[in-house]
Amino acid sequence: MIAYNSLSDIEITDLIKSGDQMAFTEIYNRFKGLLYIYACKITKDEDIAEDLIQELFVSIWDRRQLINFNTSVASYLYSAVRYRFFDLVDKQKVRADYITALQTFLDQGDHSTDNYIFEKELSLIIEKEISNLPSKMRKVFLLSRKENLSNKDIAQRLNISEKTVKNQISTSLKILRVKLGLVSFLLLLIYY
Repeated sequence: MIAYNSLSDIEITDLIKSGDQMAFTEIYNRFKGLLYIYACKITKDEDIAEDLIQELFVSIWDRRQLINFNTSVASYLYSAVRYRFFDLVDKQKVRADYITALQTFLDQGDHSTDNYIFEKELSLIIEKEISNLPSKMRKVFLLSRKENLSNKDIAQRLNISEKTVKNQISTSLKILRVKLGLVSFLLLLIYY
């Protein structure tokens, strides 16, 4: 039986690379306390510090065959904790920036797509109701609203009296107000 606690860090890491779980447990037990204290100092949060240490050792085990300790094991582990902390801070900043940007968009964002769809749907409803008007009334209404002709010009074009034009427009607006409802009707007045 190997006395793991008497082996050097280099000997232990060679055993870890070969898949020796007891050697891994020995490295973990040697450094977890000191790394935890270090992580607590830099993170100012015991839970985050514990998570960093656990993730570090899981990563070491997962990548055990690829790890090269160019310096001492302790230096490697302390650097790894520090880099994991910086990575965590970067991720939190990106997440916070994303949340802020999303909230800004929701608060002040351009809802042009929704408005465009709403306008298109409303326009189709208005057009449908206009097309349901009686033929002569629809002609008068469209000349008034789409071509912006005066009552006098409409009367001359259709060879009817100005009073008839005025009555046709008034009646068509009353019909559309009932059919479209107040909000749609007000939009009709704005757009037509």
